[in-house]
Amino acid sequence: QVQLVESGGGLVQAGGSLKLSCSATGSIIKINVMGWYRQAPGKQRELVATVTSAGTTNYADSLKGRFTISRDDAKNTVNMEMNSLKPEDTGVYYCHANVIRRPFVVSDYWGQGTQVTVSS
Repeated sequence: QVQLVESGGGLVQAGGSLKLSCSATGSIIKINVMGWYRQAPGKQRELVATVTSAGTTNYADSLKGRFTISRDDAKNTVNMEMNSLKPEDTGVYYCHANVIRRPFVVSDYWGQGTQVTVSS
């Protein structure tokens, strides 16, 4: 009923920038929380950043202000600007959304992931 479509991943050199986007489609009433998680080989999936319907943001401490997340409610889209990228930022980035959908059900959805590779 709800699908998350991710875009913007790719290969970039250290110090460069990428912008990730995730659009939710389907019978959506409201998106409570939307954001990004990432997973590198051999590591657990970890929080990158989230933003609530009220605009409250939450970032991983290690990002030190390099990433900025934002919402476009008209398009049910979350964007994340990633600056000053480091090789340790390499991983599969997954979009996540907690959604109120028709017929009034709260559910969690995940995108299938987009690869971000930062070369040194």
